[in-house]
Amino acid sequence: MRALLLSFCLMLAAMVAGADPLTPDQIAAYVKPPLLLGEVVEDTGIFSLIDVYGKPAGYVFETEPLAPLPGFSGAPVNLLVMLDAEGSFIEVRLIEQNEPIFVSGLGVAPFEQFLEQYRGLNIATPMVVGTPYGNSGGGASALTYLDGVTKATASVRIAHETVLAASLAVARERMQGIATAPPRAPDPDHDEPLDWAALVAQGIASHHVVSNAQVQAGFDGTLWAGDDAQALADPQAPFVDLWILDLGPPAIARAVLSAQTLEELQQFQTLSPHDEPILLIETARHGLVGEDFVRNTAPDLVSAEQGSLPVALRDADLFVELAPGLPEGRAMILRADRRLGFDPASDWELTLQVQRAHGSFQPVIGARSFSFTHATPERFFLSETGPTALPPWQEALRGRAFDIGLLTVFLGLLVPALLLRQSQLAALRAYVPLRLGVLAITLGFIGWWAQGQLSVVTPLAVLRGALDGGSLAFLLYDPVSLLLWGAAVLGFLLWGRGLFCGWLCPYGAMQEFAHHLGRWLRLPRLPLPDAWDRRLKWLKYAVLAGLVAVVLLAPGELETAAEVEPFKTAITTFFLREWYFALYAGAWVALSMVTFKGFCRYVCPLGALMAIGGLLRLRRWIPRRPECGSPCQLCRVRCNYRAIRPGGEIDYDECFQCLDCVTIHDSPNQCVPLILARRRSRQSPQNL
Repeated sequence: MRALLLSFCLMLAAMVAGADPLTPDQIAAYVKPPLLLGEVVEDTGIFSLIDVYGKPAGYVFETEPLAPLPGFSGAPVNLLVMLDAEGSFIEVRLIEQNEPIFVSGLGVAPFEQFLEQYRGLNIATPMVVGTPYGNSGGGASALTYLDGVTKATASVRIAHETVLAASLAVARERMQGIATAPPRAPDPDHDEPLDWAALVAQGIASHHVVSNAQVQAGFDGTLWAGDDAQALADPQAPFVDLWILDLGPPAIARAVLSAQTLEELQQFQTLSPHDEPILLIETARHGLVGEDFVRNTAPDLVSAEQGSLPVALRDADLFVELAPGLPEGRAMILRADRRLGFDPASDWELTLQVQRAHGSFQPVIGARSFSFTHATPERFFLSETGPTALPPWQEALRGRAFDIGLLTVFLGLLVPALLLRQSQLAALRAYVPLRLGVLAITLGFIGWWAQGQLSVVTPLAVLRGALDGGSLAFLLYDPVSLLLWGAAVLGFLLWGRGLFCGWLCPYGAMQEFAHHLGRWLRLPRLPLPDAWDRRLKWLKYAVLAGLVAVVLLAPGELETAAEVEPFKTAITTFFLREWYFALYAGAWVALSMVTFKGFCRYVCPLGALMAIGGLLRLRRWIPRRPECGSPCQLCRVRCNYRAIRPGGEIDYDECFQCLDCVTIHDSPNQCVPLILARRRSRQSPQNL
C-alpha cells in the first residue's frame, strides 16, 4: 500500500495543457448584427466590437485567458462575454466547461439559462448568486441576485466569479470610466432648510455665463464669423446664461421644484435608484437642445466628463416646473448613471456646444464648445460604503448556513459518540436500527438535500489546479462538501477510511439499505470466493490510477471517465438522467441486495483514495484478543467487508467502521473467548 501511495505522489510531477483560444472567425460567429467583430486590442484575446458604421461599440473576450478560475474538474469554465461601451452585458455565452453536474448530469441547458440573466446588467452593479438554501433572494436590497441552479450552486458561483473577474479586468484596462466600487449616492436622511438664495450663496447652484463676445471670439477668422448678427450687434449680452444643480439630494430638489415635479422626480428615483438627476436652467439665447432632439435620449448639444473620462447623460423625460423665485428660462433634467463612475460630489464638467450655420441651402455647420465645472458639497451624500457583495466564500457560507448548522450538529454528535462511546454504542440492543437511522440522515440530508456527496472529481481537480499553478479557491464555493472533507481527513487520523465510507457516504448508505432489503426479502447471498475478493479489492486502486492518468494526459476526458462513480446519477440528480446512467447506478444498488456493497469494496475510486488517506491513521481502534483468529473466527465470518484477516488482525484499508466486530468482541453471549472463559470459570474447583 505504501508503494502505491508513493507511485501516486510521483505522478504529481506531470503538467496539464490548457485549451486553445477561439479564432477570430469562431468569435465572429457569436457576434450578432447590428454589431460586428472589430480588431484584436489585447494579446489576451480581447476584440473590439463595432457598429455597422465602424464606430466602437464595446468589447468581446474569452474569460479563460483573463480569469482562469478552476472549476470542480480543475479546468476553468470558459465563457464568451460581450460588453457595450458603457459596461453593460450584451451577451454571456458558454464556450467550454467541464463541471461534473453539467457535463452529463443536468446537461448544459440550466447553465445556459443562468448565463442569460447577465444580459442588460452592468458590471458596476453589485451582483450575487442566489441560493435555494438561504435567504439571499428575498427582501429589499441594493444587490442584484442571480438565480442559481439547484444542485449546481457551487459551479454557477465559479462561473459568476469568472464573468466578473474577466469583465472587470477589461473595464479597468479599456473602459476606465466605469466604476468598480460602490457609487456615492445621495443621503436620503440628510435634511436642511434651503432656498434659492442659500443655494446660490453656497455654490450648490452654480452660475455660468458666456457672452456674445466670447462666442464671437471663438468663430473669428472662420467661415462663420459673420453669421450671428445679434452677437455682433450686442456683444456684451449673454449668449449662455446657465444654472446647474444636482437634484439627487432631497433638500435641494425640494427647494427648486414645484410640488408636482418633485413628486414625479421622486417616482423617477424609485424606478432608477442609480441615476443622478441634474437640473439645467438656461435663460439666454443658447437653449439646451437642437431642433431634432428626441426626449429620453442623449442631448445633442450637452455633454459631460469627469476625471478626463466621459459621463453619459440622458434626458430624464420629466416635465419641469420650477418653484417660485427661480430664474425663468428653459429647464431640463438630465440623468447620469452613478454606476458608470459618476461622482456628483467631485468636480465634473458640463460642456455646451454652440453651433452656427453658414448658407441657406445645405448649410455648413461650425461648432465651438464651452465647459463649466460643477460639484455638490459632500455633506449631501453617503460615503462610498454602499451595499456590496460579500466575498464568494462568505456568500456561500451565508447561503448554506442552515445546512452547515445541521451538518455541524450531526458531526458534533456522531464523531464524539464513535470516539468516546464506541463500545457502549456497539453494545446497544437497538444498535442496528440506530445505525440505519444515522445512515438515513446521511442519505436524505447529506446526500439528497444538502448535495454533500463527495466525489473523486474534487481531489482530481485539486491535483490539476496544483499542476497548473491555479487557485484552489473553488473549494470554498461548496462549504458543505468542504466540511465533509474536513471530517473525512479527521477520520483518517482516528479511524482510517471508516468514518466517511461507513457513516458519511450517501451512496454507501443507499447500498447498505439495499443489503437490508435483500435480507428482508430473503434473497440469497452471493459472496465471492476469498481469492477473488482479495484480487478484486485492488481494482479500485487501478480505477483511481486510471483517473489520475486521465487528468495528466487527457484532462478533457476526465468527466467522461469519472462516470465510473454513480454518485452524480443516484445522489445529485436522483436517477433523473439518461437510462444507461440510471441503469448503471441502479445495478450497483441492486447488486448490494445479494453481494454486500460491491461497488464500495471493489470499484469505488473515492474509496481507494480514502484507503490511501487512511495510512495516516494513528491508532488501532478495534479491540482484539489473542484468541481472535485462533480458535475464534466469528468476527471474521460475520464481517461483511471481509476486513479481518485469518489471524484475526484488522485490515483497516478495508474497514468501514460498521462496529459489528466490536459488538461481538464485547458481547459475553457472542464472543467465543468470553464464552469459553465463562465456562472455565464455572468448572473451576472454586465453583464445584
